[in-house]
Amino acid sequence: MFISLQNVSYVYKPGTPYETAALKDITVEIPRGQMVGLIGATGSGKSTLVQHLNGLLRPTKGKVLVDGVDVSGKGASLKALRQKVGLVFQYPEHQLFEETVYQDIAFGPRNMGVAEEDVHSRVLRAMTLVGLDFETFKNRSPFSLSGGQMRRVALAGVLAMQPEVLILDEPTSGLDPRGRNDILNQVGRLHQELGITIILVSHSMEDIARMAARILVMHQGQLVMDGTTREVFSRGERLTQYGLGVPLVTVLMHRLRQKGMAVQPDVITVEEAREELIRVLRGNGHD
Repeated sequence: MFISLQNVSYVYKPGTPYETAALKDITVEIPRGQMVGLIGATGSGKSTLVQHLNGLLRPTKGKVLVDGVDVSGKGASLKALRQKVGLVFQYPEHQLFEETVYQDIAFGPRNMGVAEEDVHSRVLRAMTLVGLDFETFKNRSPFSLSGGQMRRVALAGVLAMQPEVLILDEPTSGLDPRGRNDILNQVGRLHQELGITIILVSHSMEDIARMAARILVMHQGQLVMDGTTREVFSRGERLTQYGLGVPLVTVLMHRLRQKGMAVQPDVITVEEAREELIRVLRGNGHD
């Protein structure tokens, strides 16, 4: 299994009055190439969990294995791990610091010791992957860009390191609908074209329904649900117990069904809802 967490627990500030158990006996496996959604209320342990995957945090108990390597094991290379597992933080614009877009994206590969001609090709490819025109943006200050463009630059900086795992922590937070849609389209295209493993952390059930094939649900430091996206969102009452909900379109379809419309209740995306409504209306003689 590509990513394996084995009985992982993590305690903040152990042995002090502020000791807090942030993760409690987490066991989960993620195969290579899967798109996984990670959801949970604020303080549920989502960010703590993903920070274990690239060595920013080390488990108090248990093991984290990436491609068979114990990331906390003796002789494990954090540099090699962080080349393999790329993490884009909740506000990735905070990761930007160089004078130009090119220099910012090139920083990671250069720090890895990549030859300069290869750095250039990596930057060019990464910018292409995230939809940034090379000539237009290479000499721009990253701080002169829109929020969505800054997100793309931060994402390109991680992609230039050619990771096998991409962790996105609230990638659409604070963006307008257009910026949100653009970022999600880019993430979907990356998954399709590169086949990399993507872990998407989000409070947006709509984003998760649109992107993820599988959902992990965190609650008070524990992994409480693990299933396909449709399976998890079919358990709305249980999600409510964890301070979560289902996509708004799913709520709408349930209400239409309660009103006597013969729609399927397990619809989770707008596209599915449109197809279902067309099916029902045509069945009722409407064209």
